[in-house]
Amino acid sequence: MPYQPRVIDDHLNRLFDGLPAVSIEGAKGVGKTATAERRAAATLALDASGTRLSVAAEPEIILTQPTPLLIDEWQLVPPVWDVVRRAVDQDRTPGRFLLTGSAMAPPEARIHSGAGRIVKLLMRPMTLPERGVCTPNVSLSELLTGNHADVSGQCDLKLPDYAEEILASGLPGIRQDPPALRGSMIESYIQEIADRDIPDLGAKIRRPQALIAWMSAYAAATATTTAYNQILDSATPGESDKPARATADVYRTLLERIWILDPLPAWIPVFNPLRRLAQAPKHHLADPAIAGRLLGATVDSLLRADGPHDTRREGTLLGALFESLTVLTVRVLAQPLEAKVFHLRTQRGEHEVDIIVERPDHKVLAIEVKLASAADNNDAKHLNWLQTQIGTELLDRVIINTGPFAYRQVDGTAVVPLGLLGV
Repeated sequence: MPYQPRVIDDHLNRLFDGLPAVSIEGAKGVGKTATAERRAAATLALDASGTRLSVAAEPEIILTQPTPLLIDEWQLVPPVWDVVRRAVDQDRTPGRFLLTGSAMAPPEARIHSGAGRIVKLLMRPMTLPERGVCTPNVSLSELLTGNHADVSGQCDLKLPDYAEEILASGLPGIRQDPPALRGSMIESYIQEIADRDIPDLGAKIRRPQALIAWMSAYAAATATTTAYNQILDSATPGESDKPARATADVYRTLLERIWILDPLPAWIPVFNPLRRLAQAPKHHLADPAIAGRLLGATVDSLLRADGPHDTRREGTLLGALFESLTVLTVRVLAQPLEAKVFHLRTQRGEHEVDIIVERPDHKVLAIEVKLASAADNNDAKHLNWLQTQIGTELLDRVIINTGPFAYRQVDGTAVVPLGLLGV
């Protein structure tokens, strides 16, 4: 499969041209190795048992390799992190080490944070522009200037196309499989998490299927702030020996360590003119396709408005997964701009903004996500409310939808089909 350029590429190039070491982190299968190998003169693949044993026996062996050196799955031999850190202390020549990791190092590894020596980049699954299914012409970076520039363009993607892309996955290895087999591959990916990835962290899971049941309940809570105790109850309906809350908390911690859970934190403004904001995160899995598979979704079931609904969530599953795909896209686009991504919700739920993108100077872009092909004035009511609350701190207002055209409404709100949003 030819390499598909990623949004992270330019950001990585800038960092690696000026810094001695960069670590690319993210869930297994997002494409870290393929991206890093394009910049490496040599590779040490620590997921190969022979290489891992050799490096574990003598971690300093990495200093004898050609540079730029890629240390793939470095967390399997945690001491190499400190070897790299010390090497960087002694020689700050840019572009010496690339590390990739599919899990956070275990706490008992006691490695140094690497602060000031090794810069970390999180790599997520592919967005729509990275998948090559559309050509974006509305720039997130331009929206973040606050200049209210004209937006325009036409997108050929329709609702069935978005449904297909949600379930097709943003994991490159799965996307290259025949469409009829992708669901089985995602199911295998999920089972591998329970059978191998979590045990590889040193955790003992007594009932792997209970972990998968918890993940399914979490998937049903996609794009909501459902309390974790409700997720646990949904995972074990009618069971007398359901996992304890502490066990469910362990599930959550482990899944976050391998970046399978990717919750969207609540926005708490630094300048703090707002009161009574909820602080719970919105739930998202790394790839909306994983959530869809956990819930047994198909393109037909997502599109069938009168079809069966999951009783564990309000609203349509397609709407939640479309919001999750939008959050994924915005997060990937925001990272090279050094912008952070949040959501906003008041404590009683009177007002909610699906996505808040915050610049380093704390000015924000507000985005509402609508599973609709057209926008009306009511769709911007929460965006307008936020405008009245924070004034010039709000850079712009955007509605992301599934429509064919990008434009500005009379009130200045930008309406942008998700397929047209790019860096």
